Amino acid sequence: MKSTKKIGFAFATLALGMLFSCSNEETQIATPENLAVEQPSALNKECGFVDNNWASAASLYTTLPNSGSTTGSSLITTQNSTIASFWGRSAPTFRFVRDLTTPSSTFNAISYSTGKIYFGEAIFKWAYNRDSSNLINVMILAHEYGHQLQYAFGLPSVSESTARPNELEADGFSGYYLRRGYGKSTFASIATAYDAAFAIGDNNVNSPGHHGTPAQRRSAVRLGFLLADPGNAKLSASSFDSNFFYYYAGVLNGTYRQAKPQDFDLKMDTMIKLHAEELRRIASGEMSDQEYLNLQ
Repeated sequence: MKSTKKIGFAFATLALGMLFSCSNEETQIATPENLAVEQPSALNKECGFVDNNWASAASLYTTLPNSGSTTGSSLITTQNSTIASFWGRSAPTFRFVRDLTTPSSTFNAISYSTGKIYFGEAIFKWAYNRDSSNLINVMILAHEYGHQLQYAFGLPSVSESTARPNELEADGFSGYYLRRGYGKSTFASIATAYDAAFAIGDNNVNSPGHHGTPAQRRSAVRLGFLLADPGNAKLSASSFDSNFFYYYAGVLNGTYRQAKPQDFDLKMDTMIKLHAEELRRIASGEMSDQEYLNLQ
């Protein structure tokens, strides 16, 4: 999710310093991207009040406590720098968000154009419980970093009346990173991430905050994974954008009549078009889960 924007511990931890220290600095923030409205004039203060995208009882933490998720939270913190380095950029400020009053309020992750990513505890634990290797959490973080790339390079190049292009491209960025940066070379190795993308899609196609249908989000991650084929040259963020929408728009409307993407590669083009019908069937929801999970 994007915000200036952006998908998704009190106890003794205060004494241990797990709660990020309060700051008097006030910075303007924007609304979550899934609202697609003008930036509010809210103020972001660490500790006492995170910002208007989170519940009033929420606080910022540098890590999360409890069982296996502690190790997992350290992995995600490290990945924040690793993903940025993969794209040749510096790491954004990264914090977890906890709400002991209403824990479910933190089922979100938000990327801010002010160079911050806030990752909610509830969505972290949801993803961890689905896959304790934390692959889904890495995918979510790679998605949020995709929004950082959008802020930096004025992406996406495609505009619609909803947030769909922003979110699907961020899904594509995450699929690209999982293969090319995180080293997951087979579809089967990231199947849980594809399923998670499906699970957090929505069918509110006329809402300004529409992120893409479950099937479209699943196909966007798949396209990003295909673009990351090691036989292809590594794409810059802007080149990824032009390639992603060239092929994804073709999947949606059955044509490839738009302008050719930056760094057009005939070899890559041939490979992607071999998967065009597969991508169309994923995006339309025609492909069964079993067939989907057996893709190569």
